[in-house]
Amino acid sequence: MPLATLGTFILWMGWFGFNGGSVLKLGDIASSNSVAMVFLNTNTAAAGGLVAALLVSRIKFGKADLTMALNGALAGLVAITAEPSTPSALSATLIGAVGGLIVVFSIVLLDKIKIDDPVGAISVHGVVGLWGLLAVPLTNSGATFMGQITGALVIFVWVFSASFAVWFALKSILGIRVDAEEEYEGVDLSECGMEAYPEFVNPS
Repeated sequence: MPLATLGTFILWMGWFGFNGGSVLKLGDIASSNSVAMVFLNTNTAAAGGLVAALLVSRIKFGKADLTMALNGALAGLVAITAEPSTPSALSATLIGAVGGLIVVFSIVLLDKIKIDDPVGAISVHGVVGLWGLLAVPLTNSGATFMGQITGALVIFVWVFSASFAVWFALKSILGIRVDAEEEYEGVDLSECGMEAYPEFVNPS
C-alpha cells in the first residue's frame, strides 16, 4: 500500500505538467494565468475525488479503503482533464468529487459482473473519463453534450476496433496467456529469472 500510494502521488504530480502543458505556452500574462488556473483545478479535482471516494467507501464498506481513495484521486484527475481551464475551483472540486463517487460504484459493479480489472483502470479512465467529457459543457459554453457524446463514441469505436485487431493477431500468432505453472510462480521469474518483489515472498 505505501508503494501504491507513492505511485499515485507521482501520477498526481505528473498531472500538473500533463494538464498545464495543454495550454501550450507560458510567454504572456493571459497564458500564465490560464496555466495557474489549470494547476489549481487539477489539484482541487484530485482532492475532491479522493475525499469523495474515501467517504463513500467508509459509508459503503464500513471502513476507509485506501485503494478506493487512491483511485478516487486518479478519478478526479481524469474527470477534470477534458476541460481544466474553464471551471472555477469549486466547480473543479465538484467535478472531481463526482468522479470519485462514480469510481467506487464502477469498481464494485465490474467486480460483480466478473470483468477482470484488478487496479480499476477501466473505471478510472473509461467510466470516469466519460463523465469528464460530459462535464465539459457545464463550464464551457463552446461545447455541447451531443458533441461530447459523439466524440466519446468515436474514441470507443476506434480504440475497441484497433485493440481487438491487435490482440486477436497476437493471440493467433504468439498466444497471450502463460501456462498455469508460470502464472502461479509469477511471470517475472520465468521471463526475467528473478522475483519482482522478493521481500514479499514467503521463503517456506
